[in-house]
Amino acid sequence: MVRGVGVGMRERILTNSSAAPDEAPIAFVDSGVGGLPYLDWVRERLPGETFVYWADRANFPYGPKTPEEVAEAVSSGVAALVREVGPKLVVVACNTASVVALARLRREFPDLPFVGTVPAVKPAALASRSKKIGVWATERTIRDSYLDDLVRKHAAGCEVVRVAGPGIVDLVENRLFESTPEERGRVVAGAAEIFRGRGVDQVVLGCTHFIYVAEDLRRRLGAGVGIMDSREGVGGRVLALSGTVGLSRRKGRDRMYLSGSRDPEPRYRDFAARFRLEMAGVL
Repeated sequence: MVRGVGVGMRERILTNSSAAPDEAPIAFVDSGVGGLPYLDWVRERLPGETFVYWADRANFPYGPKTPEEVAEAVSSGVAALVREVGPKLVVVACNTASVVALARLRREFPDLPFVGTVPAVKPAALASRSKKIGVWATERTIRDSYLDDLVRKHAAGCEVVRVAGPGIVDLVENRLFESTPEERGRVVAGAAEIFRGRGVDQVVLGCTHFIYVAEDLRRRLGAGVGIMDSREGVGGRVLALSGTVGLSRRKGRDRMYLSGSRDPEPRYRDFAARFRLEMAGVL
């Protein structure tokens, strides 16, 4: 069973961190591999920093789980990262986890800055000429009241077409490297048809995993439709905080960790290699 971390334990964990504050890594956490493109975006702009990535393989996927289960899993993962690497900043590179776990993480680790992931509804609404935008995400995100609040706040003048993408997360996590263009085309075809039929000119990717099939969706939508994800917004927040937490003076090893007890499967080693991370094993 996954266990969280209390305040007393949190203080002991922070005390045990041995890295100098400015040389500590920036950590990214997600249910799986969806957050890797976010890490890559930030690393291109902060090449001197050290990065670690934690994929919660043991609890993947988060979608079917209760908010309490997701928050518990993410809290446990952050506690493990703090014990192992002592990060100076943590990016929750998962829309679901950001919605349900950020408040808890900030309570349990008040001295550790967190950056969450929010669907790019605001920039899509600003960029839309037709004032018709699409949100393509998991079923949970599509139905979540958090998305309702984002739409009311940032896209009140737009028609917002919400489409769930069943099967995308599983395909990306488990079969991406074996999938064919035809298979990926089939899983995006339904969403593309709806968005085209409704006259949408901007589509928001509301799940980090969906970035991996963005080009497949783009081919189906055509050149006149923009596709937006949250990398620039999330990454911009990390850049803004980097001065506060301290820029590193020495580059360390960029690593990927998995939750669970079994050895990393070949597909995770492939993802680590493609994103220039050392597979550091189970954490």
